[in-house]
Amino acid sequence: MNVSFEIANEQDKFPVTEELTELLRRAAAETLDAEGIDFDCEFSITYTDNEGIRALNREYRNKDSATDVLSFPMFDPETEEIEALDGQPAVLGDIVISLERAAEQAELYGHSFEREVAFLCVHSVLHLLGYDHERSVDEDKLMREKQRAVMHALGLEIQ
Repeated sequence: MNVSFEIANEQDKFPVTEELTELLRRAAAETLDAEGIDFDCEFSITYTDNEGIRALNREYRNKDSATDVLSFPMFDPETEEIEALDGQPAVLGDIVISLERAAEQAELYGHSFEREVAFLCVHSVLHLLGYDHERSVDEDKLMREKQRAVMHALGLEIQ
């Protein structure tokens, strides 16, 4: 399985390094592997700031506040299955991460910026695969367990 993604950087407060990109590639691959995805996948990641993600959150979720990450799946998990067609990678969707919010949360939780962004990537890839912690308490618990397992596999334990 190969995972690829395009990055769009729409913020200028935090540098986007090759190390961060490689960490997110590992985080996404580990998440997909843990979910039994054995075919090539691709998605996009857009880095923004709190103002940018607030505008998207307002437009798409009717929530006028900044958040850490938004996920825009390309398929409806209720009616469609993820699959790669004709040897092409499965397009999972789009991820938008506020690096500004990630830095705030990293400081609040007492871990590194990179660890926080990796966690947001894992969280968002699970959303692209159809998980939704807002659907029920059980789904929230399941998603937390999956996130914890992937972060452990990456050597980035959740406290």
